[in-house]
Amino acid sequence: MTMNATSILSLFTRLAATACVALTLSVMSQPARAQAVVVMVNGDPVTTFDIEQRSKLIALTTHKTPSRQEVLQELIDDKLKIKEAKKFSIDLSASDVDETYAAMGSRMRLNADQLSKVLEAQGIRPETLKSRLKAETAWSALVRGRFKQSLLVGEKDVQSAASGDAQPADTESFEYRLRPVVLFVARGAAPAVIEQRRKEAEVIRDRVQSCDEAISIFQSLRESAIRDPIAKTSADVPANFREQLDKMQIGHLSPPEVTKQGIEMVALCDRRKTTADTPAKREARDKLFAQKFETKAKSYLTDLRKSAMIEYRSDR
Repeated sequence: MTMNATSILSLFTRLAATACVALTLSVMSQPARAQAVVVMVNGDPVTTFDIEQRSKLIALTTHKTPSRQEVLQELIDDKLKIKEAKKFSIDLSASDVDETYAAMGSRMRLNADQLSKVLEAQGIRPETLKSRLKAETAWSALVRGRFKQSLLVGEKDVQSAASGDAQPADTESFEYRLRPVVLFVARGAAPAVIEQRRKEAEVIRDRVQSCDEAISIFQSLRESAIRDPIAKTSADVPANFREQLDKMQIGHLSPPEVTKQGIEMVALCDRRKTTADTPAKREARDKLFAQKFETKAKSYLTDLRKSAMIEYRSDR
């Protein structure tokens, strides 16, 4: 229980000292059954507290209430995955897990602290999610590494799958050479300020007829920037943006978009056909790989379960 009390205290360091002491005493005085061991997996315990926490996490992410047995099986699987990954020297450090945790938050437009607060508001410790991420990340790396050759997707299979339901726009691929540009707007700026900057962007957009002009203009403007060139293929960009790029004239700017940084646009400096994956082929390749990965991972985990020492206790 000492580790749990310490973790909880760390979440409330801004509270008064007396409140922290009260919280510590409350946690440490909980009955022992709150941490009762339900099952031992190769000598590693899964407790009732683990089950409670994982149940809350699954309910939050799936909006469904899982059965206790489903949660227990998932926790057992995680123990097996982490242990097997360690056998092949795949052992994520705390900083690795924190990085993955932060990346997940970023995809939700949250920083790590904000993600933690969302979880805590639902009674879920951040470590519960981090434990899940550690198991899945290590497992993915292990399966991909061990079975790399058998997971390869044949070009004929990709071509066959891609030609089935593909739309005309998805059957050819282009490489786009782009220069992102931005007119900075201070955070918290009034809507009128944002609108004024958007209008400025529209004026500049009408003026620009080439990437050289875009470079010259944005290098001379205050509170603006033009980024280094980037290359993207049709399969790398969302469908709506791809449609936009295919219709734009070379050297012109995309419509202004309000972002966290300010008003952003993209200069299309070049567009040429490429032999890289078309959107349809990329989607087909990813789908076929996912199917192969799932089949191999399921078979691998089944074998691990058969050879594992799984000892259930009385409280199951």
